[in-house]
Amino acid sequence: MLVRRYGWDGLLLEVDDPAAWFRTLRAARERGELTCEEIVPAARTVLLRGVRGEPRWTDLTPSAAPPAPPSRLDVPVHWDGPDLDAVASAWQADPARVLRETEFTVAFCGFAPGFGYLAGLPERRWLPRLASPRARVPAGSVALAGPYAGIYPRSSPGGWQLVGRTELVLFDLDREPPALLAPGTSVRFTDA
Repeated sequence: MLVRRYGWDGLLLEVDDPAAWFRTLRAARERGELTCEEIVPAARTVLLRGVRGEPRWTDLTPSAAPPAPPSRLDVPVHWDGPDLDAVASAWQADPARVLRETEFTVAFCGFAPGFGYLAGLPERRWLPRLASPRARVPAGSVALAGPYAGIYPRSSPGGWQLVGRTELVLFDLDREPPALLAPGTSVRFTDA
């Protein structure tokens, strides 16, 4: 682990397994062993914001804390995305079946408010981004790129392969919390 100061009250941790460190740090905070306002995982880092005191990293290892029971979100999907046939050809399998049988976990959030990077695809199912991004991806589009699945919370440009769509509203400022997806959330795709 590489620890860097980040701003006046933050620490940026460069780690091998951000999701495991996120769970460990969250558990340490719940036990009163870590005092900070936010723990924010990313693809290769974990940001601690509002850190008070000096954390004792030697007492923490990713295996020290069992994962907290995640909240679960079932996402009903219409399997009609424009890249569904291309993904089926690349996988030599029905994408809807593969995605229904895979349990995903939100590894981290970013790109747009409410967008969760869903980890869980086996490496043999990883797909490249499109060679040329689309100017407009509709809100609710279920997409694949690299090791992740994701759901576009609102219409935006995007280069992921689109396999379906959901009618769930992933981000709503009038809801508490506004985002349905948060790190650690378990996600299952179902048929709409």
